[in-house]
Amino acid sequence: MSAQNPAHWMVLAVATIVALYLLGLFALFAAQRQILFRPDQGKPVARQVEQPGLLEVLIVTADGLDLLAWWLPPAGQGETTREPVVLYLHGNAGHIGHRAERVRQVAARGWGGLFIGYRGYGGNPGEISEAGLRLDAEAGLAALRQRGIAAGRIVVWGESLGSGLATGLAARHAVGAVVLETPFTSIAAIAKQRYPFAPVDLLLKDRFDSMASIAAIRAPVLVAVAGRDRVVPPSMGHALYAAATAPAELWEVAEAGHNDLLQFGLMETMAAFLARHLPRD
Repeated sequence: MSAQNPAHWMVLAVATIVALYLLGLFALFAAQRQILFRPDQGKPVARQVEQPGLLEVLIVTADGLDLLAWWLPPAGQGETTREPVVLYLHGNAGHIGHRAERVRQVAARGWGGLFIGYRGYGGNPGEISEAGLRLDAEAGLAALRQRGIAAGRIVVWGESLGSGLATGLAARHAVGAVVLETPFTSIAAIAKQRYPFAPVDLLLKDRFDSMASIAAIRAPVLVAVAGRDRVVPPSMGHALYAAATAPAELWEVAEAGHNDLLQFGLMETMAAFLARHLPRD
């Protein structure tokens, strides 16, 4: 009896390849949230920003978490304020402490801002997931309303990962304006580009599907795109802009990378956008 049966070895080789492939898919499935989310667990400290008036506050989520956030009061107060109030939903890496320059630039314009720390980020309790982060964004909006900020003054500003929260939030609630900084169409679309060998639609837990929400937004939308973005393809920002049904503006900086738009005049662009679209009475 020969031990050199070609068919036998072919079947064995195929079975080994399939087993390794399935093992790889299982590893991706099990570790996907560790791959997707990149939190910094250190606690951000507001006083280190050296911004007068910036306060550390707690916001309470619908599932009972107390989350650290930074509150910057606007030049006016409550329903009487004529200044925009930003609900800032930060990007994936780090925590709100890494957005100190954004806090200072918001303050320099007399705007208000609530800078949310997500669950699982910056020492906050809770496990990170899309469903959980959406509750965090909802809690931030509710906190602004509780402070007497009129819906028409609230600007939902989503940076990168936060853009996936901003689109859904603005689709569900009335707000004054929406800013999407280096936004993606969905995490699934990005994952399919990075892992073309994997059945992403079957494996992915957290989808952040902005394309499914963008058309439901009724507030004016500014889409800010970086032409040299190596994290989110610029074409995704273009696709969201094209899918918007509310008044929308596209601002693209060809030379900018994923984290560079602030250096290229994002705040000035936002100020001009809000001057055009936010009511002044």
